[in-house]
Amino acid sequence: MPVLTAFQRALTRALTVLGLVGAFVLTTVAPAWAGENTFVEVVPNSAQAGTRVSIRAGCDNANNRQADVHSDAFGRVMLRPDNGFLTGQVTIPGSKEPGDYPVDLRCDNGKTATTTLTVLNMEQPSKGPATGGGGTAASGTGSMLMIGGLAVVALAVGFGFFGNRRRTGSGS
Repeated sequence: MPVLTAFQRALTRALTVLGLVGAFVLTTVAPAWAGENTFVEVVPNSAQAGTRVSIRAGCDNANNRQADVHSDAFGRVMLRPDNGFLTGQVTIPGSKEPGDYPVDLRCDNGKTATTTLTVLNMEQPSKGPATGGGGTAASGTGSMLMIGGLAVVALAVGFGFFGNRRRTGSGS
């Protein structure tokens, strides 16, 4: 039994040292923070002039208060609390010139953040090309064409049948 008690004493000492190190680490180390959670994002971040975009932001620990967003692309928008974030929507004016516009967030707690919105102004066709579009095919035309085609085929068969018949009678 002397071997078992030596083993028990060694195990007890090791667990004691491990417990002391664990307690030291848990009481002296400060929790790690991922940094400030102040941000602003525009979805989509590239949008056609005249379309609606969504804005989502975070003001660190002040997401329960409104925040102000400003951009030359759309003006001023007030973001409101929504499920732990600040959200809002705005329509980019259809006459807005294409380009990159900064979007600036200003929180009530003094924090700020910036992102970029790219406004596109691509020409959109107003209607399809003038290729006829089926305008000549009025309703009921298909059945009329089928009846006319059958009549032409019947006439051709009839002329062929009667034209190939040999004439009987007196020869010269």
